[in-house]
Amino acid sequence: MTWIPEAASNLASKVDGLLLVITFISIFFFVLISAVLIYFAVKYRRRSDDEETPYITGNQTLEIIWTVIPSILLILLFVYGFVVYKDMRTPPKDAVDITVTGKQWLWTFEYYNGKKTLNELYVRQNRPVRMVMRADDVIHSFFVPAFRVKQDLMPGRYTQLWFTPTKIGTFDIFCAEYCGTGHSKMLGKVIVLSPEAYDIWEKGVAVDGGEAVASLPPAELGEKLYKGKSCNACHSVDGSVVIGPSFKGLYEREGELEDGASYTADENYIMQSILEPQEQIVKGFQPVMPSFKGILSDAEITAIIAYIKTLK
Repeated sequence: MTWIPEAASNLASKVDGLLLVITFISIFFFVLISAVLIYFAVKYRRRSDDEETPYITGNQTLEIIWTVIPSILLILLFVYGFVVYKDMRTPPKDAVDITVTGKQWLWTFEYYNGKKTLNELYVRQNRPVRMVMRADDVIHSFFVPAFRVKQDLMPGRYTQLWFTPTKIGTFDIFCAEYCGTGHSKMLGKVIVLSPEAYDIWEKGVAVDGGEAVASLPPAELGEKLYKGKSCNACHSVDGSVVIGPSFKGLYEREGELEDGASYTADENYIMQSILEPQEQIVKGFQPVMPSFKGILSDAEITAIIAYIKTLK
């Protein structure tokens, strides 16, 4: 186990190098200053009550040394940091654009080929990617520790970051800016695929960890989607009320809407609530759920409904 996260992008080693240089310089001077402080405290301690403290006017050479050397070090650190920062903010011309939208409390990704995913970012190993990002509601912050990249997303403007993934695998995405009650559950994954596996994914075949996978039973797939698409940020499965109604006992539940109409949570109601969540707001809840139209396929919606049916 290392004391820093796994390095899985071209930028990670540059950021780590700068961090280590600053850390080692800080440790060196901390030890040096502490040692000198202790030495002087012992050497020049007052040994008797009648001992007079020597009158010292200063040392010009010493003052020049401890001014010039730290100044040179700070300039060198600034130049080093600026070079790394410039690399991190200047994507290559052949980078592939992916549009990222942050909203309470999930991530959506739209690709150059028109595909959309939710909370799962699919990228190809060793291909540079430029993330064009915005927020739908409040400030969010896209943070991938393994890539050493973090960038705020703001309503009303676009921001960007870029990286080249160097390792195949699955890496965590966090929101690093407090964005409301579901902030801690605003999680996602970057799934880095080999060129061959990425080609399979582009053709519409489901992949997991770079391998094509067989279809799961609907209820089991629905449970994976419940967690993977951040449904759990707003809907519990134990009956507790979070942001939205609990999924426990939801199927065929009867209740009242904000406009006074009644509803029965059958397959059609659940499907419409996923695709058009603002159309039928349950009484006592706020209209904060985003639409999943174009994000979830019909098969995925069916799987989620199948999972909800098991939550008696």
